Amino acid sequence: MEKNEEYIGIVEKTGSNGEGILKNGDYTVFVPYALPEEKIKYKVLKVKKNICFAKLIELCVPSEERVRPKCRVYEKCGGCQLQHLKYKHQLILKRKIVKDCLSKIAFLDEKVMPTVPSELEYGYRNKLQLPIRTEKNGIAIGFFAQNSHRIVQINDCPIQPWWCGKIIKIIRKYIDVFDVTAYSEESKCGLLKHVVVRDVDGKLIITVVINGNELPQVNRLTDLLSTEFNEFSLFVNINKDDTNVIFGKEFKCVYGRKKVITSDMGVKFEIGPESFMQVNDLVRRNIYREAVKAADPDPDTVVIDAYSGAGLLTAIFATRAKKAVGIEIVKEAVDCADELKKLNGLDEKMENICAPCEVALPVVMERERLGGTKFTLILDPPRQGVDEKLISAIKTSLPERIVYISCSPQTLSRDLGLLSETLVREDGELKKAPENGEFSKYKIEYVKPFDMFPQTRHVETLVVLSHKKPDSHLEVKIDFDNTSLDKMAISERAEKRKPQEKTTYKKIQEWIEENYGFKVHTAYVAEVKRELGLPMYDAPNAVDELKRPRQHPTEQMTTAIKAALKHFEII
Repeated sequence: MEKNEEYIGIVEKTGSNGEGILKNGDYTVFVPYALPEEKIKYKVLKVKKNICFAKLIELCVPSEERVRPKCRVYEKCGGCQLQHLKYKHQLILKRKIVKDCLSKIAFLDEKVMPTVPSELEYGYRNKLQLPIRTEKNGIAIGFFAQNSHRIVQINDCPIQPWWCGKIIKIIRKYIDVFDVTAYSEESKCGLLKHVVVRDVDGKLIITVVINGNELPQVNRLTDLLSTEFNEFSLFVNINKDDTNVIFGKEFKCVYGRKKVITSDMGVKFEIGPESFMQVNDLVRRNIYREAVKAADPDPDTVVIDAYSGAGLLTAIFATRAKKAVGIEIVKEAVDCADELKKLNGLDEKMENICAPCEVALPVVMERERLGGTKFTLILDPPRQGVDEKLISAIKTSLPERIVYISCSPQTLSRDLGLLSETLVREDGELKKAPENGEFSKYKIEYVKPFDMFPQTRHVETLVVLSHKKPDSHLEVKIDFDNTSLDKMAISERAEKRKPQEKTTYKKIQEWIEENYGFKVHTAYVAEVKRELGLPMYDAPNAVDELKRPRQHPTEQMTTAIKAALKHFEII
């Protein structure tokens, strides 16, 4: 196949990015906006080994599942990938994407439940981000084209709410009437960079990002906005850096309230211009309700919310469980969670820790593990998924239940493979485990996709895992047909696989004191484990004081600690 050549073919299936996939000889061809069973003409744009990327030129025979996109710049914008596909088939596709990722990445043959639809197929977003730039033909307002900083100009957007078009119209009028400049990525000059709008229960939080110190005629902009909106706040954000990060550090509230108070599942929370919220309120609430149902907290359950962010889900669990502990590494988010705790009177029921999740998790569980206490772990990581150190900590600490909320089927599958032990890391690479999860400590109860982002390739997925309790007996199935039975070999194998008693820091300390005659702090044990490259967790006193310089053990202490680790067969 040659670049810029045109070919005709029949699409076989849909890829994880929503593109059509077909074969041409030995080449696999990816064609955006093409559907299975369609006969298409396509133009090759890029050839890489036996893979081609192409552009749809003509629909020779369209699919019955195809519909006309509502967006006038659909293919130019690239923000949506599935507007050409009937919504019911979008849901089927997203279920298939999740199942295929589990199978191909993690070697997991799990039943995936039907995708939970969004109540709104269009107009569902509560957040709008508009870049504003000076380009060759003047000032452009719209969205960045896919994989570029070229702006596709828009007057409205079908997946945005009714106010999107009004905001764009007002900003254009403000620029024209008051001769306001826009930022140029070439010259690094010009004032307006972005307009970001958040809708909170019908109240708009509008932020204008500028490359300067002041927004001219700010009162007149407020007047223009007042003609269309009854309740709104207006912020000016100063960002003079040439960066892809939208917001700078300084916010000025020039009109309205600094924060809007709302509530979700009985928990009040404040939203400001920087607050993170899922863009689809209705689906977010569905997922949170499902997470609460799956976790099934009671007065004996401690819920640990890893990657807890600003703490909304932590607070929701705090109202239902014995206690909820949020773990988040970003201090600003933890500060927000602390404010949320105060706002809802959850001082005794909610705790927020600023620390890496893999460090804090085992410490919290050891501290809270009293008679009858059960643990449920909530995982809601960013798109890159769960850190492997945290997965090691989970398999050591063994919470009874795990509820995993994911925005990426790919990283979700990788993490589930590691938790289910169908994947193993060898020589820096993830490979299929020889025993394919046979001795995993966790089983997957169910997998349920949610359509948080209709018309796009993205899918949110909730997975529930439970800890397999060790059996009191070993059940062995043997095919006696032409097979000799070696009872000793089976017994030895079973003994090797028997769950071992956990070696705690306390046991290590006691052994050192008994054999060497002095005591060592748990922080020194952790430091030696760290130097040896072992999975380790900081001592309880280190969780709240992570910024304190680490203390290094003496040579005598190091010798004793290594001897203890050998004694307990850790090294």
